Amino acid sequence: MTTLTRIALNPHNRAVRADLADVDSLHKTLMRLALDHNSPTPRAAAGLLFRTEAGTDPTLLVQTAHVPDLTALPVDYGTARTVDLTPLLNSLALGRTVRYRITAAPTVARSAGNPHRHPVTGKRRGKITHLTGDDAITWWQTRTQTIGLQPITVSGLPRPFPRTRPTRTSPHFTLTQFDGIARITDTTLLTHALTTGIGRAKSYGAGLLSLALT
Repeated sequence: MTTLTRIALNPHNRAVRADLADVDSLHKTLMRLALDHNSPTPRAAAGLLFRTEAGTDPTLLVQTAHVPDLTALPVDYGTARTVDLTPLLNSLALGRTVRYRITAAPTVARSAGNPHRHPVTGKRRGKITHLTGDDAITWWQTRTQTIGLQPITVSGLPRPFPRTRPTRTSPHFTLTQFDGIARITDTTLLTHALTTGIGRAKSYGAGLLSLALT
C-alpha cells in the first residue's frame, strides 16, 4: 500500500532546522522510516520519496510503500497526517486531466569527447550536465511522454539544494519544481512513475510526482 504523509514541520525544533538546512541530514532522518535496512537499496525498497513544499509554513511530503511509523522521527518533529494513495491510483484513466507537481533534477548526459566506454555496453560515458530554465522545461516535456502524461501547461521554478557541509565526493543537483496540467496517456507507466519516482536525486528530495484530479 502506497501512502503519502504530510508533515507540518515544527520550525522551532532543532532537528527540523538542521534538516531544512541540509539535504543529507533530511535524508538520514527520513531513512528512519525505511523498514528494510538490510536491503542494498533501502530507500527504493521502502518506496521512500519526499519533497519540501515552499511557503511560510514549512511542510514535508513523504511517500512510502507502507504505513510509516512516525514515532521513528525526532520528538516534536511536527504534526503528521497519512493517507492511502490506493484510491488515487485506482482512479487514473486514459484521457483524464490532472494537475501535477514535482521537484526534479533535470540532467542530460553529453558524451562528446569522452574517452571512457561503459565496461558492459561499450558506450562512451556521458558527462552529466544539469539543466535550468527553458532547457529544464524541455527536459520535463520530453520526460512526461515516457511516464504516461501529455503536458498541457508547464511552469518551472528553481528550488534550492541546501547543504551545510559540502565535500568533493558529495553529489550536488540543480533542482526545478514543475507545476501544470497534463492529460493521462498511459495508466501503467504513470502508476509506475508515481510509486517509484522520476529522475535523479531521489535521496535528496527530488522525484516525487504529486497529482490532483481535475
